[in-house]
Amino acid sequence: MNDARVRLRYLDETVGLLFPGSGGRRPYSVLPHPLLPRRLAPRAWWHPGRKVMVASDEDTIETYLSEVLSAPVRIVLHVRPALRANRKPILEARAPDGLAAFVKIGDTDRSRELIANEARALDLLAGVPLKTVVPPAVLHHGSWRGLSVLALTPLPVRRGRIPEDLLVEAVGEISRISGHGSAWHGDFSPWNIARGADGRLLVWDWERFATGVPLGFDAVHHFFQRALRRTRPATAARACVAQALPILAPFGLSAAEARLTAIRYLIALADRHAADGHAPLGPAEHWLNPAVDFEEALT
Repeated sequence: MNDARVRLRYLDETVGLLFPGSGGRRPYSVLPHPLLPRRLAPRAWWHPGRKVMVASDEDTIETYLSEVLSAPVRIVLHVRPALRANRKPILEARAPDGLAAFVKIGDTDRSRELIANEARALDLLAGVPLKTVVPPAVLHHGSWRGLSVLALTPLPVRRGRIPEDLLVEAVGEISRISGHGSAWHGDFSPWNIARGADGRLLVWDWERFATGVPLGFDAVHHFFQRALRRTRPATAARACVAQALPILAPFGLSAAEARLTAIRYLIALADRHAADGHAPLGPAEHWLNPAVDFEEALT
């Protein structure tokens, strides 16, 4: 099934969850193009493409969010692919004066677990004096019609180059958050971070936050995700091990410690995919084993 069909099917399922009932109905538009929908927005007169009729009675996600955010809101739904382990509806809650919140909806057991973990992580971060990292704040965490709802403050994202020293400082600060061993964000990817106007690093999507991991996991993850944009998973995994020392030297690791950390990261990522029942990089024996076997051959 192609991406457009996957998104349209998921759109229909999600609209049914968020706008149940048989009350009044109003149109939304699938944007930016009907053949490859990316988001669902309140319809304007100039919108092209497919109309989607949604319920507008008293029991919709918009009325719920308007109540908990203490402002009338309209939502924009991001129509994400369903073929993801952490698939969930992502909403923009827009109030009359602008964007009020980003909202995650937990509609499966796994997505509810991830949302709960992010809420706990952000509650922890709210009590930590951070100098480099800026996470979102929790505006609301609750339940509506059996769905988990997590509303977060929007971060003032500005895209641009992020200096390497800022990345190092952020990874180091995150690692010191907990007193239970080194911590990591868990998905410190280029698309989850941005440089703020004040020079600090905006970091969102804390669903995979965990403690008790080797120092430097976030740095290796960031390198790996960037490498995956340019090359195949097996090659990117090999590069993680080969470049482990320059990646992790800023954290005081020796060459041997750095290679071991890179391998442990790759194994942890493979374990995550196995636990999710999802293999976005293909079978682990195709991308993980060559990197591990190559390292063992050198020692």
